[in-house]
Amino acid sequence: MANTPLLKVDKVGIQFGGLKAVSDVNVELHEGELIGLIGPNGAGKTTFFNLLTGVYVPTEGEISFNGAKLNGLPPYQITRRGISRTFQNIRLFSELSVLDNVKVAYHSLSKHTIFSSIFRLPGHFAGEREMEEKALQFLKIFNLDQAKDEQAKNLPYGQQRRLEIARALAAGPKLLLLDEPAAGMNPQETHQLMELIAFIRKEFNLTILLIEHDMPLVMGVCERIYVLDHGQLIAHGSPSEIRNNPKVIEAYLGEEVS
Repeated sequence: MANTPLLKVDKVGIQFGGLKAVSDVNVELHEGELIGLIGPNGAGKTTFFNLLTGVYVPTEGEISFNGAKLNGLPPYQITRRGISRTFQNIRLFSELSVLDNVKVAYHSLSKHTIFSSIFRLPGHFAGEREMEEKALQFLKIFNLDQAKDEQAKNLPYGQQRRLEIARALAAGPKLLLLDEPAAGMNPQETHQLMELIAFIRKEFNLTILLIEHDMPLVMGVCERIYVLDHGQLIAHGSPSEIRNNPKVIEAYLGEEVS
């Protein structure tokens, strides 16, 4: 593992009016790691993801990725640099087909020009064929290829979750941010998700940062875990260290963390 972190978050915070939603947060992820980010509802976890992806601009501190500063970059530029995400509430293009939902991710990486698209030049059609072939490959990995022509809104909930992850991967990230991917899943679907996360990490050589309330999932797949409470980091360590940390137990008000 390289000594230089892939992602370095240094004393980062954001303030909305008089409210400090995130304050003085330090996080490091090294290439190939699978790291958890947990905390009670309202702890600032999704806000932190929004800071990493350019939805929000930090009011303090610095975020660097692959050695380059991210502060102030718009989301599309951050995606091009290699950070992709899913959302706590599924955000698919519900009226588009399953296939088109994945193809959308390739447009930010497309090499053919607007000129070739307007005039329907050979480069346009070659690019479209390449996008479709790659999108189908991702759908096969996630066992969604048989539903490629279905509207996304017609998929069962668990398949919609898998489709959102497939779309995030299609953008070719080095770092994948998963925001509560097991939300709304039954125990069998959650177990399958654990296996899927482990598989895609190895298959695509990814670094993964995972927000999740399902503690067996977090403890089962993550190597290290950061804990947020009221926008501040209160703990960081291995799953066993976090499981037995008094501050974490208190922050969860007695919730089961094992």
